[in-house]
Amino acid sequence: MKKSQASRVGVTLALASMMLAACGGNNEGGGANGNAPAPEASGNNGNGAKQEKVKLTLWHNFAGDDLRAKTVRSFIDQFKQDNPDVELDAQAIPPDGYRQRLATVAAANEMPDLSFVYAGSHSTELYKAGLLQPITELTDANPEWKGKFLPGAFDPYTFEPNQIYTAPLGMSATSILYYNTSLFEKYSVKVPTTWDEMLAAIKTFNDHGITPIALGNKAPWVAQSTIIGSLADRVTGTEWFKNAAAQKDAKFTDPQFVEALGYFKQLVDNKAFQEGANSIDNTQAEQYFIQGNAAMMVSGAWTLTNLAAAASEEQMKPIDVTVLPAIPGGKGDANSITGGAGGGLALSSRTTGAAKEAALKLIYTLSGPEAQKAIAESNSMVMYDTEIDQSKVTSLYYKAFNLVKKTGITPVYDAILSAEGAEALNNGLQELMMDGKPEDVAQKVQDAQARSVTP
Repeated sequence: MKKSQASRVGVTLALASMMLAACGGNNEGGGANGNAPAPEASGNNGNGAKQEKVKLTLWHNFAGDDLRAKTVRSFIDQFKQDNPDVELDAQAIPPDGYRQRLATVAAANEMPDLSFVYAGSHSTELYKAGLLQPITELTDANPEWKGKFLPGAFDPYTFEPNQIYTAPLGMSATSILYYNTSLFEKYSVKVPTTWDEMLAAIKTFNDHGITPIALGNKAPWVAQSTIIGSLADRVTGTEWFKNAAAQKDAKFTDPQFVEALGYFKQLVDNKAFQEGANSIDNTQAEQYFIQGNAAMMVSGAWTLTNLAAAASEEQMKPIDVTVLPAIPGGKGDANSITGGAGGGLALSSRTTGAAKEAALKLIYTLSGPEAQKAIAESNSMVMYDTEIDQSKVTSLYYKAFNLVKKTGITPVYDAILSAEGAEALNNGLQELMMDGKPEDVAQKVQDAQARSVTP
């Protein structure tokens, strides 16, 4: 996922957690109930003194002009309007610098009451540092809302048994197979559901001077996040991968992973990708594909957003979506894509009393049924079962939205691997595209992951 190698709070937070003494927030009072009712109205208390507004701080990275960011900010504005007795300080921080700024305040134990966090190491390190508290009371009090999240939505945020730490506002889907129906029909090619059909499609398109699969792997996470994770899972199954990542009874030098890398090498050897794929970026590959130069592209949900902004509806109309084909004898689920829960709002461990009540209410406002529907209708994937108005989204997004609802979700490799292990795989895939050997790449990934897990 496009992520993952961004700054981690890691060592900084681990140090912070050892140094910081336990301390409560400035707001006194009991905890909120699950429905996070609004704080008491301001006015005169029994002694005739005016009650102060509840102060609440929120940090998020929905700072752009894209429709999703505007949608989330509109719900923040609605919360302010509906809760005049809450003084909400909401800071929209551009994504590029967001993680570092949050890491800085986390290390100083000055976390905002609510902060947008990512699944994986980002939120895990904040939890390990003792900087977050669960929102389980909110999900328990709203079982219908909780029950409509897709399977696995809470898994990355369940840091201890039966305790949920956030509700995701989005979904990461990274291995959607986009294909141009016009080109498939023109050359009488079957949309591949088996590996043999994929190789046959590649040959036919090459024979007619059409690039089979557009790929922009200049930033080397792309081939890993979009292709190898889904391809390898079909070969090895998810349990094997998790065991190998943990270095428990499985290694990346095992035959099944070498075989998975071999399938990727088959794509290279059969000239599936355009010349210079390691020299162009993902955005260039998207344009190459949408202009009709390539028959297929394996990419994430971010391509839906990018094409919605850069391509015409006429260009998108012939594009359809499916999953990568099945692998013969594979142990994984063939009807699956790589992905998982997106980010969500996490509650500071220091927030208590009326501020906590207001914070839980804001979490529900931004991740409840109305918000999930609105975010989905901004052409952004959500990990929530909601119905959308087809007229409000692009035709391509509508196809992808319905595809994702009926497919399984398997892990993105760089969300599970260590940073060093993911880098070894990223670089290794580039090597395979330049005549490298699967066995050599597998050894490098194994060595890197082993160093990280058992230093």
